[in-house]
Amino acid sequence: MNTVLIADDELIIRQGLKCIIEWETFGFEIIGEASNGEEALRFILEQKPDLVMLDIRMPKRNGLEVVNESRKKGYHGKIIILSGFSDFKYAQTAIRYGVEYFLTKPIDEDELAGTVKEIAQTLSKEKSQQMAFDHYKDRARAMILYDILSGNIQTDNLHLQDIGLDAEKYQVVIYEKYSHHATTMPYHFSDLLNVTNEDNSSYETIIMDNNEILLLKGTIVLNKFKHFLEHYEGEQKPQTNSPLDSLFIAYGRIVDSINDVHISYEEALRLLQRRFFCEHRQHTIGYQDLPKISDKEAVEFNDKILQEYCEKLIGFIQAAKRNQVAETLNELEHRLYCSTDNIAKLKLFLTDLYLSIKEKLSHLYHNANIPFPGNADIIRQISEKYYLYEIILFFTEQFEMIMRAIGNPSSGSVIDDIIHYIQHNYMDNIKLETLAPLFGYNSSYLGKIFTKKVGIGFNMFVDQVRIDASKKLLESTDLKVYEIAERVGYRNVDYFHTKFKKYVNQSPAEYRKANRDK
Repeated sequence: MNTVLIADDELIIRQGLKCIIEWETFGFEIIGEASNGEEALRFILEQKPDLVMLDIRMPKRNGLEVVNESRKKGYHGKIIILSGFSDFKYAQTAIRYGVEYFLTKPIDEDELAGTVKEIAQTLSKEKSQQMAFDHYKDRARAMILYDILSGNIQTDNLHLQDIGLDAEKYQVVIYEKYSHHATTMPYHFSDLLNVTNEDNSSYETIIMDNNEILLLKGTIVLNKFKHFLEHYEGEQKPQTNSPLDSLFIAYGRIVDSINDVHISYEEALRLLQRRFFCEHRQHTIGYQDLPKISDKEAVEFNDKILQEYCEKLIGFIQAAKRNQVAETLNELEHRLYCSTDNIAKLKLFLTDLYLSIKEKLSHLYHNANIPFPGNADIIRQISEKYYLYEIILFFTEQFEMIMRAIGNPSSGSVIDDIIHYIQHNYMDNIKLETLAPLFGYNSSYLGKIFTKKVGIGFNMFVDQVRIDASKKLLESTDLKVYEIAERVGYRNVDYFHTKFKKYVNQSPAEYRKANRDK
C-alpha cells in the first residue's frame, strides 16, 4: 500500500481531501496530516510518504520551500501541488524542483482521481524497475565480492564508496554448524555481533563453496567481533545452549586494504579445513592458530615413521608405562599438527598404525585373548571421527584394554603418571579436556578421581606446579616477567600476575626483589 501525507493550513480542506475519493481503491493509505510547512517538512523527512498533497500557501514555510528543502535532503516521492489560479508563477518554480502534478482549488473529484491513478501506475512501474535494478546490483556485488575474496580482482578502478565496500579495515569470518549432526543453525553468527547493518554498512555476506562467509568492514564491527571473541575464548568455555554452542567460527587476520582481503579469506578457509585438530568443545579458531612450520618441522608421514611409533608404543604397552604412552601420543599429535599431508591421509596413517600394533601384539600374545575390534570396525571408527582428539582417545582406551588383557592392570598408578606428566610438561597448554584422552579417561571422571587422590583440583595443581617453576626462574634468572609467564605456560601475563599473587601473596616483581635481597 502506498502512503499519503495531506498538508494544508485549512482543516476543512484536509478533511475534504481525505473523503473526496476512495484512496484505498487506488492503493493508497493516508498516514498523516500537516497544518503548516514546518510540520509537513518534518513528516516528509521522517516518514518518507510515497505521495504528498501540498498547499503552496502555508504558514511557517510555504509549499515551495518545503519542496526545495525536502529534495535537498533526499526525498524522492511524488508531490501534488495545490494552488489557486493566481499562484501559477509559483507552479513554474515548483516544476524546477521536480514537481509534476498540479491541482487548482477547489479540487475536482474526477481530476484528483485521474491524477492519483496515474501516480499509482507510475509508482508501481518505478518499484518494479527498482526491484530489477536491486536484483542486478546484488548479483554484481556478489560477483565483485567473490573476486575480491578469491584475489582475482584489482580494485584500483572500482569506486568502493559507491558499492559500499569502502572501509579502513577488513576481516573475513567463516562459520558453520558446530555439531556435524545438526541439520540447521538456530543462530546466524552475524546476528550475534549486535550491530546494525543498514545498507550493508557493517558487513557483507556471501556463500562460497557451501561456506557462509562474512566480510567485516570498519573498526566498529571489528571491535565488536574482538569483544565477542574475548568473551568466549581463553579460560571461558561456551555455556551449554548458548548461541556460540551451535556455531564453529574460523577467522583470518585484519587487513588494511581491500586488495588484501583474499589473505584473510585464505587463512580462514585453511583454518576451517584444519578443524580436525581442534580441542574438545573448541568453537573458535583464528589466524594466530595457523602452524608456523619450519622446513625442519614439516612432516610427511611414511612407513618409516609408522614403524617408529609402532615399536615405541608396543614397548610402552608391554611395560605398562602409561605415562610414556601418553607422552608418545602427545608427541605424535604435535607431528600430525605440523604435517603437510591432508586429513584423509593422516587418518589412513593412524589406521595403519593401530592395525600394525594389533597385528604384532596378537602374534606376541596369542594366548592372551585380547578383545581387539575387527579390522573393518577399526577402519570405520577412525575414518568416521571428526577430530584428532577423538582418535587419540580411541587409541588410549584400546591401549588400556590391551595392558589389562596382557596382565598389567595397574590403573591405580594413572594419577601418578598424570602428575609426572604435568611436572614435565607444565609449560604446554595443559587442560583437563586435552590430557584426559591421552590417559584413556573421560575428562569429568578424571577430574573427580584426581581431586580425590591429590586433595586439590586439577587446575589448582597445574597452577601450583607452574607458580613453583616461576619462583625458581624469578630467583635465578634475569628474564622479564612476561618471558617467565610464557615459559611456565601462561600465555597472558596479566593472568599470570593474578595467579602468582593468589598463591604467593606477592607480585612477581615483589617476590624477586625480596628473595634476591636475601
